[in-house]
Amino acid sequence: MKEKNQIDLQFHRQPLLAILQEVIDTPDRLSGQALTKLLHRHARPDGGLYSRSQLIYAYREMAGTNGLPPYSEELVQRLRRKPIRTSSGVTPVTVLTKPFPCPGECIFCPSDVRMPKSYLSREPGAQRAAQHEFDPYSQTLSRIQAFYNNGHRVDKIELIILGGTWSFYPQGYQIWFVKRCFEAMNDFAGGGRRIEPAAPPVSFRTCSEEVDGLTLERSYNQVISSSLSSRRPRGRGGSERLIDGACSASWRQLEEVQAGNEEAAARCVGLVVETRPDHLDAGEVVRIRRLGATKVQIGVQSLSDEVLRLNRRGHDVAATRRAFRLLRQGGFKIHAHWMPNLYGSDPARDVEDFGRLFADPDLRPDELKIYPCSLIESAELMQYHRDGRWRPYDHQELTTVLSECLLRVPAYCRLTRMIRDIPGDDIHAGNRITNFRQVVDKELARRRRRSVDIRAREIRGAAVDPGELALDRVRIPGPHFVEAGRGHRPEAVPGHFVRTVAEPTQRGQIVLANRRVVFDDGAIDEIGRHDAVSGQDLLRRALVGERADAAPVARMGRVPVELGLGIDRDDEGRRRRRGDR
Repeated sequence: MKEKNQIDLQFHRQPLLAILQEVIDTPDRLSGQALTKLLHRHARPDGGLYSRSQLIYAYREMAGTNGLPPYSEELVQRLRRKPIRTSSGVTPVTVLTKPFPCPGECIFCPSDVRMPKSYLSREPGAQRAAQHEFDPYSQTLSRIQAFYNNGHRVDKIELIILGGTWSFYPQGYQIWFVKRCFEAMNDFAGGGRRIEPAAPPVSFRTCSEEVDGLTLERSYNQVISSSLSSRRPRGRGGSERLIDGACSASWRQLEEVQAGNEEAAARCVGLVVETRPDHLDAGEVVRIRRLGATKVQIGVQSLSDEVLRLNRRGHDVAATRRAFRLLRQGGFKIHAHWMPNLYGSDPARDVEDFGRLFADPDLRPDELKIYPCSLIESAELMQYHRDGRWRPYDHQELTTVLSECLLRVPAYCRLTRMIRDIPGDDIHAGNRITNFRQVVDKELARRRRRSVDIRAREIRGAAVDPGELALDRVRIPGPHFVEAGRGHRPEAVPGHFVRTVAEPTQRGQIVLANRRVVFDDGAIDEIGRHDAVSGQDLLRRALVGERADAAPVARMGRVPVELGLGIDRDDEGRRRRRGDR
């Protein structure tokens, strides 16, 4: 399969060699402006400029020949595009499931019938999924290939499966989807190879029907069900009838490709799915783990039963607490979604609501996305806006709410996103600024305050001096971590123990973080009734260093794995499990 970056090296040899030699002779990474000037000086003979991916391809092919020194991964990293994409230590590969009915009736949710529920066809990730007609193999392989072409290491992959409510899709489709993603990772070997999809493509780009939030003559579920039913054979009932028979696989088939991935060039080190609190029970948690998932994104949205009811969310706060409890018992990292500016709330209530997310020991997520409510024309919220029952926060209100929220994010949590990346043309009213975290950081700096969440303190590309590292332990109690003499609560759940490992003492930046769930004796374990693995202390390690590989960083530093921190801290964790809890 020929990629766009693969050009005729014989025809382009001289300008490419001139560019690569100058990059080699420059000790530091060229700025974007400096590289652009260099590309203009050595333009393509057939017109235009070379892309970074073409330079990387040429270097990989010609290193050690034509007067160039032997291949060096460090030079590829100096040429790579958007280095921040893999700055947390793994390469994130996001894929979308196909459009499918949703069990929710949320009034704020977009209803783009060309996408899974809540997603919009002009969002970047959604566009890539549509381009590949929602085929999991094609999406996965092409995304890995794009990262590789642009100079990123792809040996450690975090597979992020998004799209509607994962737990509502039929089990056969879930197993098949994950299996095909693993097959793509197993097939990738530098150049990769494409296998034609094992099922008919699913294209909704030609769908002419749209959902109008003001009239709601037809709902998202009605349109999607009609579209899927017209493509599928008759004879099956329930949601199974909406899935083509070829889009199904067995647990044994999945386990075979998972085993093959253990030594693959693109190895899956993390798998993420997203779901709703009311669609999680003990059996579902065990099934998600059997799929290979390590993290679950879960829509909290609000911690007010009144706000949840007004927005027809379909569950209460108790369901959210139970979902968190089960996920923590299952050993998952929990990535919560929370939404300010919902119907029925206001700025003051939002700040108070956000505080409960970390004050409540039943909750305390590991990671968090904040999604201020946006008004989309396909959402029922349009009616509330038209009638004056709801309005979007203005810029100052939103800045104040998000600033107060950011100050309340504790040091053990990573705030991964503050504004959803919705194209401005899709927003009917309200905020259109997508880099709002920068706005908030600037506001906090004006107030001489700053965030302490993991993302604000991760080491990324900075050099690491092993001599300045120190082990910092942070104990975050869950409800069963009680004071002496009080005994265990009837609903005792696993505690949340967070260790921040190897934190430079001078700068306060995190190099490596471990999270360990500690089970107290006597804690009730609902997952243990379904899964023998449960009931043990559970360890998760999160790299926050510059690269997914162990290559030296600039000048004096090295990344955490190369320093041996992961091995050392795992040994320390085992000693703690045998002793102090």
